[in-house]
Amino acid sequence: MSSLKDQLTTRIAAYDHWASRRQYGPDGHNDRSLWVLACMDERLPVDEALGIKVDSPVGGGDAHCFRNAGGIVTDDAIRSAMLTCNFFGTKEIVIVQHTQCGMLSANANDLEKMLCARGVDIDSLTLDPTLSELKLDKGAFAKWIGMMDDVDETCIKTVETFRNHPLIPKDVVISGWVWEVETRRLRAPTFDAQKRARTDVTAAQFGVTAKQPSRWSA
Repeated sequence: MSSLKDQLTTRIAAYDHWASRRQYGPDGHNDRSLWVLACMDERLPVDEALGIKVDSPVGGGDAHCFRNAGGIVTDDAIRSAMLTCNFFGTKEIVIVQHTQCGMLSANANDLEKMLCARGVDIDSLTLDPTLSELKLDKGAFAKWIGMMDDVDETCIKTVETFRNHPLIPKDVVISGWVWEVETRRLRAPTFDAQKRARTDVTAAQFGVTAKQPSRWSA
């Protein structure tokens, strides 16, 4: 049996490495060499869904976690994934989206019209005041919002986009999953109607009838 002194010495050394791990580049990776992209919704508990500890007590931390509306591909999601995979030792990407997502609840064209009615000039926006070069083409704002028609379809296409992106190394393992808010369980994305029957996964179930502007094609 080790002495308490030995245990404390080991614990302090581990904490020191945790606190300064970014200084070590790829050798200072998080505990699972993992990057998680998840929806920002408070009903999606990343730790519970994946069985990991993203924000664990001091000295831990299983993954880098990036959250946005829908858990979808955005330029900043790509930026963060590029950094963690190329410079911070990440070897795996997990994407988690969920049923009952607010990104199913309206049509992006309607949201665009609401903003225009409030006086927002959507065709001359500066998306990031610190990077004026980052612009949208005229007519692309509704696509940029990123509303969904179908959670499972979006999850599958999000995985494909990261797999095919030139900034993501080809040896990174990438998978996508859907958290069922209604049943509190995780499943693979699917188009099997029986497996989706207990949950709301499409915009039509929210009363949205018009198809969303597609982010996946020109």
